[in-house]
Amino acid sequence: MLALNHSDFNLECGTDEAGRGCLAGPVTAAAVVLPKKFENSILNDSKQLTAKKRDLLKHVIEHESLCFGVAHIYQEEIDKINILNASILAMHKSIAKLDVIPEFIIVDGNRFKPYNNIPFETIIKGDGKYLSIAAASVLAKTYRDAYMDTIHNEYPMYNWKKNKGYPTAEHREAIKKYGITKYHRKSFRLLPEQLKLNI
Repeated sequence: MLALNHSDFNLECGTDEAGRGCLAGPVTAAAVVLPKKFENSILNDSKQLTAKKRDLLKHVIEHESLCFGVAHIYQEEIDKINILNASILAMHKSIAKLDVIPEFIIVDGNRFKPYNNIPFETIIKGDGKYLSIAAASVLAKTYRDAYMDTIHNEYPMYNWKKNKGYPTAEHREAIKKYGITKYHRKSFRLLPEQLKLNI
């Protein structure tokens, strides 16, 4: 069972991102403030859940949280400021969308930059330890997946509906065959270097 709060503050916000390792599309972050008595036995790190459970939980989180915010940082910005800065910026923007000002922020991972002087703590594998971070991971993942499903219709040959922009063998093959799109992150290594010479 995941813990509800990390601090003694009433308004503690959990934040997490999705899509950091993708070759295409945005990095998406969410921030969630849960009520004091929130309970959910299914909620966990989004990577541990099926798509069906994530969709179910998305509705629960949106209806039962005190408030939530979601933000995308798109590939052009990722290429300009790098993926780590883009991930932190996405988290900041998602926190800025909250209806309340959180008194404390808990962040999945080990990197964050101060946001409006609000105290924070980074927690490795926090999405498997705290409900608010798990909730943020579910929202970030579901909102990003929905976006990738939409742009899949524009470029179906990359099969983003299935791989969501991650570097699968199929996605890399499509890049090799069709080149890149406006949605690809140009600062990423989109194809592994060729190690052997074709002689």
